[in-house]
Amino acid sequence: MTPSDVKATLSFSDGSPSMELPIYRGSIGPDVIDIRKLYAQTGKFTYDPGFLSTASCNSTITYIDGDKGELLYRGYPIEQLAQHCDFLEVCHLLIYGELPNAEQRAKFVKTITYHTMVNEQMQFFLRGFRRDAHPMAVMTGLVGALSAFYHDSTDVHNAQHREIAAHRLIAKMPTLVAMAYKYGVGQPFIYPKNSLSYSANFMRMMFATPCEDYEPNEVLVRAIDRIFILHADHEQNASTSTVRLCGSSGTNPFAAIAAGVACLWGPAHGGANEACLTMLEDIQKMGGVEKIGEFVRQVKDKNSSVRLMGFGHRVYKNYDPRAKLMRETCHEVLGALGLQNDPLFKLAMALEKIALEDDYFVSRKLYPNVDYYSGIVQRAIGIPVSLFTAVFALARTVGWIAQLNEMIGDAEYKIGRPRQLFVGSTRRDVKPISLR
Repeated sequence: MTPSDVKATLSFSDGSPSMELPIYRGSIGPDVIDIRKLYAQTGKFTYDPGFLSTASCNSTITYIDGDKGELLYRGYPIEQLAQHCDFLEVCHLLIYGELPNAEQRAKFVKTITYHTMVNEQMQFFLRGFRRDAHPMAVMTGLVGALSAFYHDSTDVHNAQHREIAAHRLIAKMPTLVAMAYKYGVGQPFIYPKNSLSYSANFMRMMFATPCEDYEPNEVLVRAIDRIFILHADHEQNASTSTVRLCGSSGTNPFAAIAAGVACLWGPAHGGANEACLTMLEDIQKMGGVEKIGEFVRQVKDKNSSVRLMGFGHRVYKNYDPRAKLMRETCHEVLGALGLQNDPLFKLAMALEKIALEDDYFVSRKLYPNVDYYSGIVQRAIGIPVSLFTAVFALARTVGWIAQLNEMIGDAEYKIGRPRQLFVGSTRRDVKPISLR
């Protein structure tokens, strides 16, 4: 990374001397002003709540152009990856930087497939949770506990350890999510089956029972695989930044990924599709499709607390490219399952139609996002709403791993240490209690 010939000049109206700041240019996207020497030369910090205008790192993994509605993994458009690749090919791309050839794909698939089982003692650890615990509470504990079972791959500064940990995490996340689900519903755990694909294996572990054979529906398997691809990475979002910040301390990969799982649990992040389904169920209780007009009026009312969930996105100022793909999958799944006339799904499609045609939403670019459709798809498949975020975490794990590995390999890597604008009390002295 070398600075461009152009520099930024920062001047102050308080008489402080001006200074020149280097400007770095990425391969695509906005230029970045290097402020690392700002405090040393001026005694001042920058102030950017939420880091909306701050680049915390340089990265080669994912690029988003929110104005164009563009998402690239290692340069490849998400549309092409979702249409022509499966999830494990995308995992290979994110971790190693390139799509695999036939030999590399076979080797990678075999490696992941033969790491899908978890240590049998994980079952006893799982049984320590209440049956009604939220799956994300369970997943945070299970992922963090992996470091206790696989302590031979916990040195984050060892490239071989990181690769082994990456394979283990990608392979075992579907098993852990399925175990968390089975535990919650009181069914026996289903072991992975090496003859099945990654996504088909997940479906079987989720929905099979010892009572009868389970044949994964190919339409549903493709839908799950697409959900995984579309959620695999998304630049420096809250959970990814959490993984990087946590990992910057040198902690083991399992702990760093567990931190990402915990962050993803928040309703403003990974919990968005859960909130979307809750909104649809609330409208259904109001009276269903006939009450959509009333609901929309409440959304438009500035004095109302009613919010339209699953529409718009903080990054995309245009249509979320993942939403277009998920919309296609949504209709495929509903068609395959004969659910076009299901009351909740009819409601969802009716609300989608109104929002896409209403000038109020169109002018504000409040288009349906990926969470709106992925929630509908998962519910149709049979995944309970409480498990949506755990499925999201499963998919995002590979992105977190790629981001963590990139950070550790960066020559400029340092432990994260944001600064602050302090607005509390200035120095004061403690008085004896009799004088307070």
